[in-house]
Amino acid sequence: MRVAFDSRPLPDARGVGRYARCLLGALRETADAGAEILETHRPVSADVFHSPWMDGAMLHCPCPMVVTVHDLAALKRRSEHLRAGARMRLRQLAVQRAVRVIVPTKALARDAVERLGLAEEGVVVIPEASDPVMYPRSAPLVAEARARYRLPERYLLWVGSLEHPDPSKHVAELAATAREMALVLVGPARPWAYELPGVIVTGHVPDEHLAAIYSGARALLIPSEDGGFGLTAVEALSCGTPVVVCDARARREVLQGRATFVAAGDLNALVDAAQRAQRPAPAPPRWTWTDAAQATWNVYEQALAQLQGPRPLFRRLRRPAAPPPGTALARPQ
Repeated sequence: MRVAFDSRPLPDARGVGRYARCLLGALRETADAGAEILETHRPVSADVFHSPWMDGAMLHCPCPMVVTVHDLAALKRRSEHLRAGARMRLRQLAVQRAVRVIVPTKALARDAVERLGLAEEGVVVIPEASDPVMYPRSAPLVAEARARYRLPERYLLWVGSLEHPDPSKHVAELAATAREMALVLVGPARPWAYELPGVIVTGHVPDEHLAAIYSGARALLIPSEDGGFGLTAVEALSCGTPVVVCDARARREVLQGRATFVAAGDLNALVDAAQRAQRPAPAPPRWTWTDAAQATWNVYEQALAQLQGPRPLFRRLRRPAAPPPGTALARPQ
């Protein structure tokens, strides 16, 4: 089997980049003899094409296509993405033409069926996992990271992309929420993020430093009210750091019994619970990238079985029956 894997997200510092890098490495490690992975988004000579992000889904794919969908929050807030409306619609159409769609949670699977109009049998749940580089760092390494990024001894942590203001992340509201501890924001950032008052913005940091920053934090906060999986939460738990989140279906599915939940939108309760968090944090889910890769190979086998070519996953709409041959059509008056 020759699998074309769209590797364009690999350099991305966001979660989609982490997913692509970790899954691609695990796919190579678990590949059977005779299986081959081609890093390309042009699957001319492949048996199966896998786009690990919606942006890479093809409207006209020459072979069966698998697409991973990480989040559908933008579809729930269309008014905030009017300028990207046409592009988003094309992405949806491309995803509908996949033979299988991979999602990380059952909650997102339900959203994909409802909002993308996919058939339930074509949506496969494959959880994500923490990168093996995310593990608790020693006190000297934590102190070194704190000194490098000028972090205080006691701080709360938020991790994500700060490249574009996104109201759904509630970062500005979180920065304005009263607290006793410093708030550290980690992730690729644009100038607007550095103008937020009362916070420390590190920008993008290497994984080794991120693991140390996780390890030194009192808690990781996730103020957004939606999300597909919550990979930063699993990373924090892997580093021994407590997690406090605003309630959401997907997070309950992944983090039930492993995180402190507060009511969606209650940032005062979020900060208060984070400042009271105590170690040791619960262990992260046992699911690994090896497990994810093996499940993904099964999806490739399913896709390959449809040799007649890609089939749309969307539910077909009824169309009016065509008139019998020779029937004259009435002209508009």
